[in-house]
Amino acid sequence: MTGGVAPERNQAVQTGAERKHDWHGMVMHKCKESVEVKEKFLDGYAELIGELSGKMAARFEQGHQLWVMGNGGSACDAQHIAVEFVHPIIEKRRALPAFDLVSEMAVLTAIANDKDYARIFVDQIELHGQLGDMALAISTSGNSPNLIYALEAAKRKGILTIAFSGKDGGRLAGAAEYCFTVPSYSTHRIQESHVTLLHILWDLIHVSMGEEDVI
Repeated sequence: MTGGVAPERNQAVQTGAERKHDWHGMVMHKCKESVEVKEKFLDGYAELIGELSGKMAARFEQGHQLWVMGNGGSACDAQHIAVEFVHPIIEKRRALPAFDLVSEMAVLTAIANDKDYARIFVDQIELHGQLGDMALAISTSGNSPNLIYALEAAKRKGILTIAFSGKDGGRLAGAAEYCFTVPSYSTHRIQESHVTLLHILWDLIHVSMGEEDVI
């Protein structure tokens, strides 16, 4: 063999996990970035979040319901939001009627197959939504057609429309009465901020209903 010495057959190949990294520095950099994005986001919307919590509390007290929707990771956030309201993790806080529109797989696939994927939330809102209800759409881009069409349908029924978005807000910014846009182009930072907003909004709704502020 020419051109150098061949490596021994049993020589271990260095893997990514074995290479030297500043793991602590990398982790803390990401943590700092996440905190900074959330602080900037929530500082800009603090008063609006408080205003919305009061409106949502009033609607829940009047017997209205919250409908939540999203795609992909945001579909998981929609499920998360629904269960937080239906099954409060804090003792003595009342359960509130919130339902996600992403869990009924047979319904979603039937609508997508027979009509169009863009209709999967519209049809459910048109069927279940009632005057005075609330509809929350979650999207990291703000440009999901099925969410935009659903909020437009919700408005026609007199439903309060809310959006959690990211980047520049996308089309959701103009489709929702209340749109909270995370000022980041990182999907991870946007999703992390959405979850933080969910927990704060949930808490403030209960406080607006006269329950103790224990968090």
